[in-house]
Amino acid sequence: MKKLALKIDVDTYRGTREGVPRLVDVLQRYQAQATFFFSLGPDHTGRAIKRVFRPGFLSKVSRTSVVEHYGIKTLLYGTLLPAPDIGKKCADIMRGVRDAGFEVGIHCYDHIRWQDHVATQDNQWTQRELQRTVDRYTEIFGDAPHAHAAAGWQMNRHALRMMQQLGFAYSSDTRGTHPFMPTWQAEIIACPQLPTTLPTLDELLNRDGITLDNIAEHVLKLTEAPSATGHVYTLHAELEGQKWMPIFEQLLKGWQAQGYELVSMRQYLEGLDVSALPYHEVQMREVEGRVGTLACQVS
Repeated sequence: MKKLALKIDVDTYRGTREGVPRLVDVLQRYQAQATFFFSLGPDHTGRAIKRVFRPGFLSKVSRTSVVEHYGIKTLLYGTLLPAPDIGKKCADIMRGVRDAGFEVGIHCYDHIRWQDHVATQDNQWTQRELQRTVDRYTEIFGDAPHAHAAAGWQMNRHALRMMQQLGFAYSSDTRGTHPFMPTWQAEIIACPQLPTTLPTLDELLNRDGITLDNIAEHVLKLTEAPSATGHVYTLHAELEGQKWMPIFEQLLKGWQAQGYELVSMRQYLEGLDVSALPYHEVQMREVEGRVGTLACQVS
């Protein structure tokens, strides 16, 4: 059976508290599996205001209502309001996801700090940030993490090396077309990459005539033709877990009608021959609908 892995990025306190339980409910109703990647430290979403000066940021924001999806309070965390510690306040919710039978992994410690800075940071900074994430995950779940999904698809050489050093079963830090073994400037990293293969809803909305009414249909057209290695779809607890849940339900129904088995990232990995994965370089490149550059699989 064709496999489509559902990768859920949880970026904020509100997304963890409100979006995650709703996603668990809808996935259970459709008998679908997924992997939840949690942000485990302070929610400093308000500090993203600095991105307003980046080329393309305002045009992207204008296509999706940030206030509607994130809420005024979230947009003030870390500036006018104190940043809630997601791992401390939402540990029970996170453990509840695991106890409901879903795979869990690490997204980051501080989403804004990782997304905005990791691409230019050194080994010491990168190790410190990742170790904080690993320690907090272990504190919450009682065992070590085995999977990582980079916040904002932002990575550097040191972070990729740590995926191998930490012994992760896989990592999903990139955008691409199929699973691969990553290299960075010809240095081989012995940890499989399971890249996001499909565009996200916020990348598509209000571009090329795509609206909330036809966006699910557009995504389903992308998965109509079979792929030898299936697909990885990234969704967000703040979007599909809240206002865009009806769209997500359309996608779940559509994918099941297309014959896909909706699986976790771990289940997706288990269907692959890891020893036969091709090597591909990882480079920071632009992705349509996103601001700045992302870690991408290069053919």
